[in-house]
Amino acid sequence: MSAPAQRVPIPLFPLQSIVLFPGVQAPLHIFEPRYRAMTADALAGGRVIGMVAVRAEHAEEMAGDPPLYPYGCAGSILGAKTLADGRYDIVLAGTHRFRIEHEEPRPPDRLYRVAEVMLLADVLEPADVPRLRDARHEVISLFSQLVRLTNPDRAGEIHEGLFASVDDTVFTNTFCQLLELEPLEKQTLLETDRVADRCAQLATLLRFRLAELSAHHSGGDRNLH
Repeated sequence: MSAPAQRVPIPLFPLQSIVLFPGVQAPLHIFEPRYRAMTADALAGGRVIGMVAVRAEHAEEMAGDPPLYPYGCAGSILGAKTLADGRYDIVLAGTHRFRIEHEEPRPPDRLYRVAEVMLLADVLEPADVPRLRDARHEVISLFSQLVRLTNPDRAGEIHEGLFASVDDTVFTNTFCQLLELEPLEKQTLLETDRVADRCAQLATLLRFRLAELSAHHSGGDRNLH
């Protein structure tokens, strides 16, 4: 996958709870026959797979072709291990967000879905940088407070210097993927074009989690409004 803002065909790997972001890696275990075939074809070709989430209300239709969210993330297979029974363990690295433009008809000899997608860039304009830096600072502060509540012994490990060498976009996307957020929350973050907006939304979600957790620890009402 090279430059964004282009239409390309990509095999689709629908999942219920994993949302991949650009610049972040995800280990995956491939066991269904259709996705074994998808992985084998990807390894023999461009090594690209399109991760996309199944709409929550159709999660019980995973065995078929459930409706998908229109936005996903292309990933490049960095490493793959073929197991004795034909399953795969792979490491997928997010490259570009994409929007599904058209799902291609499936011929009888192809088990998995393929779509034509528009590759999308993460937008970071110079004017956005001050707001992004403020949101980044808030995310680190809120995350540190969450760790202090949930794992006090490690609270001192979370500080600004820990992330000093991490690019703003990679920082934002890594937190979006690795934090324990609801799949729909992660999907909303993925669909946000501007990195500064995504980081600010992430800070809002963390503020809510912190308030919820603080209320739980103090014995208060968790039904916050």
